[in-house]
Amino acid sequence: MRFSAATVLAVAPLALAMTPKEMLAAPRRSEFIPNPSGDSAAFSETTYDWDEHEASTVWKLMDVNSGDITTLSEDPSVSELFWVGPKDTSILYINATNPDVSGGITMYMTDATSFGDASLVAALPAPYAGLKATTTNSGDIHFLVTCLAYENGTAYNEELVTTPPSTARIYTDTFVRHWDTWLTPERSALFSGVLSASNSSGGYSNSSSSYTFGGELTNLLHNMEAPVTRPEVPVQPFGDSGDYDLSPDGATVAFLTKAPELSKQNYTASYIYLVPFDGSSTPEPINGPGKAPSHAKGASAAPRWSPDGKSLAYLQMDNRVYESDKNHIYVATIGGGYANSSKISELAGNWDRSPDILQWSSSGKSVLVGAPDLGNEKLFGVPLNATTDYKPSNITKGDKTGSVAAVYSLPDGTILISDSSVYSSRTVYSVSEDGSNTKQLFAANEVDKELSGLGPEDIDQFYYKGNFTDVQAWITYPEGFDKSKKYPLAFIVHGGPQGGWYNAWSTRWNFKVWADQGYVAIMPNPTGSSGFGQYFQDKIQNNWGSYPYDDLVKCWETLATDQFPYIDTDNGIEAGASYGGFMTNWIQGHDLGRKFKALVTHDGITSTQNGYASEELWFIQHDFNGTLWDDRENYFIWDPISHADQFATPHFVVHSSMDYRLPESEGLMLFNALQERGVPSRFLNFPDESHWVQNRENSLVWHTEIFNWINHYSGLDVKQAIDTSQYVVSK
Repeated sequence: MRFSAATVLAVAPLALAMTPKEMLAAPRRSEFIPNPSGDSAAFSETTYDWDEHEASTVWKLMDVNSGDITTLSEDPSVSELFWVGPKDTSILYINATNPDVSGGITMYMTDATSFGDASLVAALPAPYAGLKATTTNSGDIHFLVTCLAYENGTAYNEELVTTPPSTARIYTDTFVRHWDTWLTPERSALFSGVLSASNSSGGYSNSSSSYTFGGELTNLLHNMEAPVTRPEVPVQPFGDSGDYDLSPDGATVAFLTKAPELSKQNYTASYIYLVPFDGSSTPEPINGPGKAPSHAKGASAAPRWSPDGKSLAYLQMDNRVYESDKNHIYVATIGGGYANSSKISELAGNWDRSPDILQWSSSGKSVLVGAPDLGNEKLFGVPLNATTDYKPSNITKGDKTGSVAAVYSLPDGTILISDSSVYSSRTVYSVSEDGSNTKQLFAANEVDKELSGLGPEDIDQFYYKGNFTDVQAWITYPEGFDKSKKYPLAFIVHGGPQGGWYNAWSTRWNFKVWADQGYVAIMPNPTGSSGFGQYFQDKIQNNWGSYPYDDLVKCWETLATDQFPYIDTDNGIEAGASYGGFMTNWIQGHDLGRKFKALVTHDGITSTQNGYASEELWFIQHDFNGTLWDDRENYFIWDPISHADQFATPHFVVHSSMDYRLPESEGLMLFNALQERGVPSRFLNFPDESHWVQNRENSLVWHTEIFNWINHYSGLDVKQAIDTSQYVVSK
């Protein structure tokens, strides 16, 4: 039976549970970071005030036993903290200001029981960040921080730099810009420093006010050999403090950086290095050429010291030109703390999952790894004696578990997990290593008014027949969903392309916000998606417009059957970003495009033949299985603009100016083609955004404009929070 848009409105009155404005202003919480005993966990909480147009951040403390939460600090300058010092409640934190040096920072020691009574221990003349620290046997604190650095090894402070007379930039290498930044001579570097503990008698002190800083930081990367690519830690643009680790005794630092002998525009390879904390010798790789297993040549990740400091766990891929190759789990036994005496073992080598989170268990007898798994990010335990065929078991089995974001193993053997789901921006719980005794400690949807009423009943999943296997898809229902009524379809395609839709919270593509406009939102995981086996993921190579498109067609056809009587496919819309944007453009030129009332492309590829305008050339050359000149057909066969003569469905286009991964010319090309063909279309540009729209004010405009567009064509009459007419340049 066919339903008109008017019929949909008549039978499905709307009661919005969560608007874009509410979702964007709702508290955003960091991972919960436990203290050494595991009794307390600190976290930051950021909210947004639409009247003041500004965000505010506070730090809070949760009792891990009861879940009770108290305020730790309301000082907006506290940017990060680390549990370290003479007591279990001692904290070292960074204040993002320096009254004596513009752009510098200060460091304070304090106690969780009296946070306001902090003592200044260091004033640093540059914007250092990424704090990690440990207390040595002498009572001193060894700490690590990162900062951009000049080629001579000294820290870079942009606010102290003299502006040159010309803005010219001259490059002699292909890699001139990356994601949202034009490259400069400075590189991220890792620095070590010491806070000395002393008291009047010259011995160890139990007071946080007794630490002194000698004023010296050591650049641990300086003087490393770099025949092709200079080292940087963390690796940009997404690297963080997870790219390095400090041994428990404070003597040795492990870090990862790009392979110095290879060009980073053509290769993904990176190695794990060891260096003495004091920088007394040059860093040495433990898994570089000739040291790693022969098949391990790709990107490394997550170096983590064992609790006893004798071993280092890490992840590494085999393929050195593929960012989404399978991550293998390795443990290196470090002899005497030096790379040359390390022995590397692989754990569970045949496991058909690719972990992206790694931590040690508190016992040191196993590692804990998070990995995409069937539309979720789950946690698995892997013992150190795991054989090649060992298959790890899922630890996160609870009904209310979503996608794991952070993991800490507590001294009593339990695991503290921060996760999120479609219905909760942050959930925290503890669980035993065998997956039993799950205890929820915090859930955002139970305390945040903006998320009130959201729960597991808002989502579901189903499988349908795809090209190679059954394909999974998520369903998100609107507020007040009634399966006896009809709701237009919101069909949303994920980016990557090797990625996926997971049961996880997002402030960019929040399924519940889309559904609460009055849609049943469907998020498929077609060929190329992660967490369904490496074969399924890798089949997208050189097949961008074939297998995934076929899977999406099959998904739509399944939705149009009696299996989903509550979905109105006649008035559906489709949207996608990045690779999802490419797929939206491909859909526009093919039969599936005629099944939707409107389309939305966010920062997608319009012509695959423009791939060399990007920066990471290994990406396009891998996914299109060759170069533009030697394998031109591979770039032509899945080119959306080649089918512009079929463009007909109303199409909303978003493309931001600082997206250097997919330059804004892709969005302009699409919009121009649509306009020239007389297809109803609208173009939204943010000059200060990159691949994602992150500024909340911009994001509110993004949601308002897109929802006005799709709701108009699907027939939903939903009023948005703001009037965007002031931003219209042309009509």
